[in-house]
Amino acid sequence: MLKRAKYIDIHDEVLKRVGAIADREGTIAYVVGGYVRDFLLGKEVKDTDIVVIGSGIEFAKKVAKDFGRTSLIIFENFGTAMLPLEGRKLEFVGARKESYRKDSRKPLVEAGTLAQDLWRRDFTINAMAAGLNEKNFGEIIDPFDCESDLRSNLLRTPLDPEITFDDDPLRIMRAMRFASQLGFAVEPGVLNAAEKMAERLAIVSQERITDEFLKLMSF
Repeated sequence: MLKRAKYIDIHDEVLKRVGAIADREGTIAYVVGGYVRDFLLGKEVKDTDIVVIGSGIEFAKKVAKDFGRTSLIIFENFGTAMLPLEGRKLEFVGARKESYRKDSRKPLVEAGTLAQDLWRRDFTINAMAAGLNEKNFGEIIDPFDCESDLRSNLLRTPLDPEITFDDDPLRIMRAMRFASQLGFAVEPGVLNAAEKMAERLAIVSQERITDEFLKLMSF
């Protein structure tokens, strides 16, 4: 069962407008991941991931129309859409659950609940959501007690770390990047799993590994 923690005081006119659109369209919407994490850490937040219950693409089309934008980029194969705005971008996706084949980090995606969407994420610090509808605007949903991890400067995974890294081994490098970027300690079980699952990086393209390595070196 999802834990419902405190509210965060979001003074973001774009998100308020998105929430109003969601109410008008009868859609349940949340801002998730890095936005909530960075807000709680007191960092500047720009790029914004929005999860809706239903079709993220269809909701993104309604948001783009409301904002008078024709620049919506749709990724049909992934069920996502991205709306560029001045100095930021909004990314939309429907809540989903994922499964993986051993020879690929590309997930098989099915519609899911918000809980399932948060369970599939890489680290607990990216597995929080905040409501955007009027009735719960800014209410944090934190099923893994991420706030405790933020206070403790600890990086851990929502699921067993071996499962997390087996599903997508690029998360091994992302663990090192987030630890460096945020100055967090990595939970011992996560480090052990990273070492044990390192050979799984062989299924990741060199381009993605290089990109993650360059991000790591930039901190």
